Amino acid sequence: MASASLFHAVRYAAQRALGLAILAVAAPVALTQAAQKTPTVKISDGVVKIGVITDMNSAYAAISGKGSVLAARMAIEDFGGKVLDIPIELVHSDHQLSPQLAASIARDWMQNGKVDLVVDVPNSAAAVEVIRLARDLNRIAIISSAGSDAITNEECTPNSVHWTYDTLAVTRPTVDAIMKKGGTRWFILTADYLFGHSLESGTMNAVKERRGSVVGIARHPFPSNTFTSLRAQAAGLIKARDSGANVIAFASTGTDVINAIKQANRFGIATKQTLAAVSLFITDTHAVGLYNAQGLYLTSGFYWDLDEETRRWSKRFFARHQAMPSMAQAGVYSAITHYLKAVQTAGTDDTQTVMATMKAMPVQDFFAHNGHIREDGRMVHDMYLMQVKSPEESNYPWDYYHVREIIPGERAFAPLSASRCPPLHRKVTP
Repeated sequence: MASASLFHAVRYAAQRALGLAILAVAAPVALTQAAQKTPTVKISDGVVKIGVITDMNSAYAAISGKGSVLAARMAIEDFGGKVLDIPIELVHSDHQLSPQLAASIARDWMQNGKVDLVVDVPNSAAAVEVIRLARDLNRIAIISSAGSDAITNEECTPNSVHWTYDTLAVTRPTVDAIMKKGGTRWFILTADYLFGHSLESGTMNAVKERRGSVVGIARHPFPSNTFTSLRAQAAGLIKARDSGANVIAFASTGTDVINAIKQANRFGIATKQTLAAVSLFITDTHAVGLYNAQGLYLTSGFYWDLDEETRRWSKRFFARHQAMPSMAQAGVYSAITHYLKAVQTAGTDDTQTVMATMKAMPVQDFFAHNGHIREDGRMVHDMYLMQVKSPEESNYPWDYYHVREIIPGERAFAPLSASRCPPLHRKVTP
């Protein structure tokens, strides 16, 4: 019996030792398998990288430029500088309003620079080049400064979003307001490039839909910062003055519309005919001055003095930029914040996953309340019909506008049913 007991004791000890040895080997394997079943963060290249393509020194420097870069930096800082515990990096470059240079910068960033998202991109022709590259190289482009409605129509892609405004949203309410006051005969002075043509078309259609008439059109080179282009712009103003129109519309923005308004006042035109700035940014108003701009109607996607939330963010921006934000600059902050929220929610920076997440999430911030991204890439949000105050009505710096109407997003932008977006039509066509 003693021998049997000893045998069992030895066997038990051996079995226990073997069991512990097996457990020592098996436990790490089991933990590894468990870890593989646990969802993991999937960030390509170990960084989330955002690039701002903007205009630092030309016609759109004030509405975008350094202010757009600052807005992007503020969005990243306010997010904590990391998403999913992965660092967020910011790069920026000046495309000098050149579509070719914008394409070159974007291509290098997307192919070699680990850039996941490109934002801003003033000049609609440049924006089109960038969104085509985002489609081809499977990155994301969110356009804030450019406004052509082609961005969500003929040129729309599954990888692009048009965030802040478009030509339809800024022309129709402004035309409506002026026509209600008897402005029925229009002359359009157009900057000769894609966005100017888009503004011209939007203004013409809005006037004709309301049974007004367009009695003439003149175009000047873009941008109007040379003697030749300024002379062409002045010739267009003289032609408009003598056309019999009671409204002169400027299908331009940035320095082009600034120069046009100043020249119209210098020629005495503004006291005899109504001026319509169908795309006027707050930085344009600031440059023109209230004396020259007073009474102008405009439509914008943002105004710094709308409410406490817009004022709070804008004053932080002003402290670092010494100018209140344009709608394009505020749009850059909003767009980047929404993108980072989508990356955080999705647990990845995979392009298609993030795009789907962005479209599923409402846009809720100081810029947009209950905004949303449609299938054609249009971010739908409220727009604001405003009128420039007189110098006597302005009570403090940058107190420039009366808000005349809040236009709900569903009415401000063309309906999805009217979209000419090719991917959308391929999706619904049998």
